Amino acid sequence: MNYQHKQLSEGRWREFTFFEQMAHIGSEIDRTIRWKQKGNSEYSTLAFWRALELIDLTISSARTAPRLKELTRTREALADHFVFSNAYGTTDECWKKYFFCFAYAAQLHRTNR
Repeated sequence: MNYQHKQLSEGRWREFTFFEQMAHIGSEIDRTIRWKQKGNSEYSTLAFWRALELIDLTISSARTAPRLKELTRTREALADHFVFSNAYGTTDECWKKYFFCFAYAAQLHRTNR
């Protein structure tokens, strides 16, 4: 596979906490949404594929069944929202809020080290 995040795919990704991983995924999803809103579907699609790549790296490093379940459902719902018919009825704002929680938790973890 040709990774966009080459260093991360070579093992660095596993050094991040789960909250940090999810916050990074959220950054790519935020880029996906912003580029979509600006009417640049090419950049939006590229950001979305980078987000999926990070989700797949996170899935491959998941240590518990509940976390794996959360990740695979998130991946499915993101694909449904951005690529398919949005059968789950999610919104851009919903995704921003979902990933903000992880960014907030990652920041709390960093400041409490």
